[in-house]
This record gives sequence, C-alpha cells and structure tokens, in this order.
Amino acid sequence: MIKGSCLCGQVTYEIFGDVGEIVHCHCRTCRKAHGAAFSSVAAVSDSDFALHGKSLLRSYESSPGKNRYFCSCCGTQIYAKREGTEHIILRLGSLDDDPRTVEKNHIWVSQKAPWYAIDTPLPLCLEFE
Repeated sequence: MIKGSCLCGQVTYEIFGDVGEIVHCHCRTCRKAHGAAFSSVAAVSDSDFALHGKSLLRSYESSPGKNRYFCSCCGTQIYAKREGTEHIILRLGSLDDDPRTVEKNHIWVSQKAPWYAIDTPLPLCLEFE
C-alpha cells in the first residue's frame, strides 16, 4: 500500500495497486495550478484508490471534461480526473511514500516556463502524446 496526503493532513489516500509511469507535464494549466515549472503525475486505477476526507475536496474544471481536485483547507492538489476514464491522474507531490515506479518523459515542453532549462535523458514531447 502507498499512502499520500495534503499539506494540512485532513485529506489522505491509499493506493492498493500499481502507480503508472511518471510524466512531468509542462503545460500552462499544470504550471499555473501548481505554481511550479511543471507537475509530476502518474495514473492510478480508480479501483486502487481510496480517499479519506473527501468532504474537504473541491474541484475546478481546468479544461472541458477534466477536473482538478484539491484540499479546500490547504490547497494541495491531490488528483485530476477526466470524464469517461477509469483512472485518476495522481499529483505526485502529495505522496507520503515511494510510488515504486519510474519516470517516463516530459510532456508539453512547447509550453514550458522560459526560465526553466530541462536537463534530462528522458524523452521530451513538444505536445501530449
């Protein structure tokens, strides 16, 4: 089991299955939502994700059909969910444990912050694949 939580600790979760490969997203909405150069995310099956403190979650539809869920007390982004999928997009900054997975690539580098230099052997995708 892998555990995670928000900054204030009132929203927690457990993952009972595998965490997908790590993707670092440089799109404008991820940068704005996280206040950072990029967002590190991975897919987790809906059936493997147990959330506690759900009443404190709020969401924002950042693009059509995609909602970002965050703690209403401290603002920590926990996950995103696209309509019609059977997985969540876990925000890895909220993890308390090692996800036991590997980095895959950087995506949307065409929208990366101009002040950030990517220095990595990982593949760089200008847009989302």
